[in-house]
Amino acid sequence: MKTTPLTDIHIALGAKMTDFAGYNMPISYTSLKEEHLAVRQEAGIFDVSHMGEFVIRGKGALDLIQKVTTNDASKLKLGQAQYSCMTNANGGIVDDLLVYRLPENMMTNGEDAYMLVVNASNIEKDWNWISQHNTFGAEMINISAQTGLLAIQGPKAIAAIQSLCTIDLQQLRYYTFAKSDFAGQDNILISATGYTGAGGVEIYGRNEQIVSIWHEVFNAAKKVGIDLKPIGLGARDTLRLEKGYCLYGNDLNDTTTPLEAGLGWITKLQKGNFIGSDVLIKQKEEGVTRKLVGFVVNDRRVARHDYLIENEQGEEIGKVTSGTLSPSLDQPIGTGYVHTPYAQEGTSFFVSTGRKKLEAKVVKLPFL
Repeated sequence: MKTTPLTDIHIALGAKMTDFAGYNMPISYTSLKEEHLAVRQEAGIFDVSHMGEFVIRGKGALDLIQKVTTNDASKLKLGQAQYSCMTNANGGIVDDLLVYRLPENMMTNGEDAYMLVVNASNIEKDWNWISQHNTFGAEMINISAQTGLLAIQGPKAIAAIQSLCTIDLQQLRYYTFAKSDFAGQDNILISATGYTGAGGVEIYGRNEQIVSIWHEVFNAAKKVGIDLKPIGLGARDTLRLEKGYCLYGNDLNDTTTPLEAGLGWITKLQKGNFIGSDVLIKQKEEGVTRKLVGFVVNDRRVARHDYLIENEQGEEIGKVTSGTLSPSLDQPIGTGYVHTPYAQEGTSFFVSTGRKKLEAKVVKLPFL
């Protein structure tokens, strides 16, 4: 298994470790519920150094990004980021990702430059996919192996770390970023694209900087009386699900389209030709036959990935993609694709566990 710069620290802290996307990652340090509520109520820090980062720069950089992604990267100003996805020729999602438009002196060589942040499980796949379509002469640099990433999240996250940098983190608007010295380290990228919905920032730096930053963040939080907790991937999953955020491999894959997944807002069909746009234009005109919905379960049992969803007649109408017992709501919640007639808010259906059928109801996302 691959490691991050912080793997030894996680083990020393007694974290429960697991193989995630080929990396030895912490699932939890104490309990999932305790860590989840720490982020919702105070502050937590995640090691997400397993994520992939590609720099695309030069004359053809924007043309390449416009070709492979669904959102309109031409709208990005320096220091802005956007959520997007890449689609294949059938409109299926190759990956969902973040696109950052880099300011000068941040790996730009004075040229137009972007950073793509992709899912850890798709680093090689995405790199090959983008390379395959790079007919524009853009320069591509895979900086995944040398880049560390921390997410410091929660309502008190900014207060915990403000002393570590000179920029006013409260002024960092959603989906923007800045370069700054941070915790005694230079050339750090600080962004506000939080995946937990609880506020906070993400810290990108070189591998050799991340260990020092990890320790300094805890020291800074302690000085201002904030109980910052290390958080594992388990709580990361429950936090994102409460906010209705999709997870690649569960809610999104090569056969699900962004229109089916409720990601029409990042699918700019009017921007011009991108991979799969012809299929998605047709799908929008004809209407989707299935939709990703959120639901709550009227039971204490959790609806698990791939459980069948059935109507009152026992006919299969869809499948569960994600499910958990929400620590904030103390109720089982989930997402799944269902036939479009069953996607309306308030619709009831059943989740089949094999031996038992759980009554569930469609609710509006996010759950929280």
